[in-house]
Amino acid sequence: MTDDAAMRASDADRDRVAAVLGEALATGRLTSVEHADRLEAAYTAKTVGELVPITHDLPDIATSARPALVEQQTVNAVFSKVIRKGRWVASRHTRLSATFGALIMDLSDAVLPGREITIEADARFSKMIIRVPENAHVIDEGASMFGKRNVSGGSGGDGPLIRVTGRSMFAKVIVARGVTDWNLA
Repeated sequence: MTDDAAMRASDADRDRVAAVLGEALATGRLTSVEHADRLEAAYTAKTVGELVPITHDLPDIATSARPALVEQQTVNAVFSKVIRKGRWVASRHTRLSATFGALIMDLSDAVLPGREITIEADARFSKMIIRVPENAHVIDEGASMFGKRNVSGGSGGDGPLIRVTGRSMFAKVIVARGVTDWNLA
């Protein structure tokens, strides 16, 4: 067992632990705060041994009964301002849509469900700000017509890969890291 505990954890190992945590949240064994804390620990674990205590007090689930993590979320701002910040569980794929509004998504304190997430940012006549963790590596694969797309705040590091796709038309899409003077309220 000692040899197995020292083995490096794979993404599949972390996903199995995340599935157990998701089932525990759904059945009331964990609160949302406990779930977020344990999920963060699971996705930052480097060895299999670090994963064991995360689910030691929870029942295991059968592979066929494994719940899907929140793989996709949608956040819309139409003629309004929508802000998502603080500690929350992000999904692997998030679709952001802003039309004649403002949408601010702050991932700096969010629990990210893996090493790579995709944000589909569609903005029309709007402003969209996406704040990412300081060590995130950002790839912007989006397009803009009569607008602006900008990734700022350094080059990132060994953190999660955040892929930004989508289109902006007569709009701004700004991705930044390490900015603390924004008025997110």
